[in-house]
Amino acid sequence: MSNPLTARSIESARRALAARLRSAGLDEAELDARMLLGAVLSLDLTGLISQAARPLTEAEATQLAGYAQRRISGEPVARILGTREFWGLPFRLSEATLVPRPDTETVVERALEMFREQSLSHPPRIADIGTGSGAILLALLHEIPDAFGVGTDLSMTALHTARSNAAALGLADRAAFVACSYASALRGPFDLIVSNPPYIPAGEIPKLSIEVREHDPHLALDGGNDGYDAYRALIPQAAERLVPGGALIVEAGQGQAGDIQALMAAAALSIDRPPKADLSGIPRAVSARKMPS
Repeated sequence: MSNPLTARSIESARRALAARLRSAGLDEAELDARMLLGAVLSLDLTGLISQAARPLTEAEATQLAGYAQRRISGEPVARILGTREFWGLPFRLSEATLVPRPDTETVVERALEMFREQSLSHPPRIADIGTGSGAILLALLHEIPDAFGVGTDLSMTALHTARSNAAALGLADRAAFVACSYASALRGPFDLIVSNPPYIPAGEIPKLSIEVREHDPHLALDGGNDGYDAYRALIPQAAERLVPGGALIVEAGQGQAGDIQALMAAAALSIDRPPKADLSGIPRAVSARKMPS
């Protein structure tokens, strides 16, 4: 029996897919349908519009139906397609990496803000602790052309993904990747240290959306019983490896910024500005500087 999407026009298939996703309770059905159809056909929005009357082939309809079923089952579009845009750059994903989220761009914004206040006599050195896909580090290297960066992760699969992203973005000669726990294998010193660590309390993970709890790696989510295990480990390590005047910027979960600032202060870091909020108003990027001794 042929696929019901076969011989539908591109526009008709898009409408049918959006309706199916909407009936499954997905909030962004229209956007998801456009992205999935565009991926199957290798067309951007302009192409989808200009070729709206073209019928789908049997192979295209079959692939689209498979994507639709995966999305309805709770798999995020970025996981289905294997890529996600972050900071205007394309990033390949793997099962060992988080899907980069717009909230995390706040960390990049704060890091650039603090970097531009520094006066350096050497090429900038950046460390990204728990780099995953390499999104934060590579976004910063893209913005700071003479910088060199190191990303760490416990997962060799994540590090392989980050290396491939660095190569695809033309940044491989300025990025290195190291397998270790937080910053334990790094010597420093660094001018910027950034991190989006695991910060979800372990007991809260089963309550997360299916897109996150079933498809994001738990190693990158689980922050221990209270959500602060990673911060307790990485903040003192980062403080030791920063140059005087260097900055540490970490992503925080909702309601965590104040406690993270306390951990930074306990590591003799100076809190010189409030956390930077994301577009939802949640304090997201928490930062501090290492003051000269």
